[in-house]
Amino acid sequence: MLPARLNRLTVEEAVDRYVELVRAKTLTGALSPATAEVYARDVATFARLAGPERVLDDLTGEDVDAVLLAFARKPDERRRTAPPNEASTRNARNTGNTGGTAAGTQSAASQGRFRRSVSALFKHAALSGWVQLNPMPAATVTARERGGLRAERRALTREQAEGLIGAARSPVEEPARRRDQRTEARDALIVLLLTTLGPRVSELVRANVEDFYTNDGVRYWRIFGKGGRTRDVPLPADVAEVFDAYVEGRAASEEKALLLSWRGRRLARGDVQAVIDRMQRRVEPGRQRGVTPHGLRHTTATHLLADGTDMDAVRRVLGHSDLSTLGRYRDELPGELEVAMRAHPLLRGRRGVVDGPVPAVREDPDDEG
Repeated sequence: MLPARLNRLTVEEAVDRYVELVRAKTLTGALSPATAEVYARDVATFARLAGPERVLDDLTGEDVDAVLLAFARKPDERRRTAPPNEASTRNARNTGNTGGTAAGTQSAASQGRFRRSVSALFKHAALSGWVQLNPMPAATVTARERGGLRAERRALTREQAEGLIGAARSPVEEPARRRDQRTEARDALIVLLLTTLGPRVSELVRANVEDFYTNDGVRYWRIFGKGGRTRDVPLPADVAEVFDAYVEGRAASEEKALLLSWRGRRLARGDVQAVIDRMQRRVEPGRQRGVTPHGLRHTTATHLLADGTDMDAVRRVLGHSDLSTLGRYRDELPGELEVAMRAHPLLRGRRGVVDGPVPAVREDPDDEG
């Protein structure tokens, strides 16, 4: 049923009212603050791309398509890549990833999230009488994540991850800085927590010192995740040692946040990426590769699952309610099929079985089974 009276709001006015509603839902627990900010950021981007002064009801499916395409081409500022060298250029040619900007365009996951945010805006607009018809069903632009290895992987390989962890374990002191401004222990803890436990960056920056406790000699982190859910994750022994050293040497502060800037304030989400980038510069060149905090979450899931860790345990570490979600957080590793076939459970212990390389399995593009 159409609303009795249409309220012809501009895109900017509609977005402002919608963002106000979304942020109000955090007070009732219907949305987490992090999710609300993602919605707010996406619809604000939509307003800029669509034209803030246009009337929301005047937008058609073609207009929405234009916005979705403009967002897809927008550089992803989270990705900071080094100047191209011979190896990276050769890799780009091999993978077919020769287009785009230095910062990279939006991933299929980001495009899908942006479309869902815009769709939620128009759904609310239709119910509130801001538009006569929801244009989203007429929008045809969708992001598709193709199967197989991605040209730009999210998860680090084992060698790359070990290089990053090695840099975190071997902090380099900067004697030119005052002691209360040194952040080596904090940066090491950030990288180790992200790489080994895979928390969301919002969970990391929200963490307080009191969220960490010891039970039977094991250090745990009580993580406050999405949807008001909490999970208690044990820290590996090496990470627990770094945590203890950081907390013991941390400058005295009334701030309860775990991660502090040298000014004594809670660290922001954007600061975490800067920490990772600084740590990557200390990794030997052969193991370097730019990665985001979310890429380290993929790294955790990928290597835990590849090592045979129980899927339900990985789900609990990452804080998902459904096992099916793990598929999004796992990347393929080079050579993993060959390793799996060499250690086939039905052939273990048989005489005459050659424990050598097995030809790579090729996927038939015409095989839909």
